[in-house]
Amino acid sequence: MARKEDIIAFKVDSDLAHALEGVSNRSEFIRLAVLAALDSRCPLCRGTGVLDEREKAHWVEFSRSHHIEECDDCHARRLVCGAGSDGSETVPAGAAAAPSRSRPSGRS
Repeated sequence: MARKEDIIAFKVDSDLAHALEGVSNRSEFIRLAVLAALDSRCPLCRGTGVLDEREKAHWVEFSRSHHIEECDDCHARRLVCGAGSDGSETVPAGAAAAPSRSRPSGRS
């Protein structure tokens, strides 16, 4: 790993402090956990769970030609493009339309 030049400190409650006591390299553990969490955040809201007015407008437009369905293999929710090759909408009957509210669904 590259040389670390910045120090970021944060407070934790006693339960988390106690849970981290058995970790041999807490700094590395926390660093990897933060990187993993950043890699898994929602690309639209960037992990906040809330869209601003401009993001919401883009989401509403996007959701007109996309729907949410459950993966048959892993059962995760996923966005599926509903536009046909000619640009027409082909969202299957009974498919959930992508929500057009301020909070995108799914993990953030």
